[in-house]
Amino acid sequence: MDFDANIENLQLAYWNILLVAGPVLGVALVVGLVIGVVQAATSINEQTLSFVPKLAVCMGTLALAASFMLTRMTDYFAYVFETIAAIR
Repeated sequence: MDFDANIENLQLAYWNILLVAGPVLGVALVVGLVIGVVQAATSINEQTLSFVPKLAVCMGTLALAASFMLTRMTDYFAYVFETIAAIR
């Protein structure tokens, strides 16, 4: 494998990481920001108030996006194994 093929494989890996982890991280970021604003506005500094809603929303996002994530990762690993088999 040459240098350009390695760079292309790394770009594909990073893109898949972004697409698989992005929705959950994005939702957690937005929920954390909203809860932080609510806590700052009401002066409530309870730790569980920020943790429990984020956990619930992240689990819901995982449940909704699981099919997409699994399909994306399955396609990527099939590509990786085909690339490894083509090297021999």
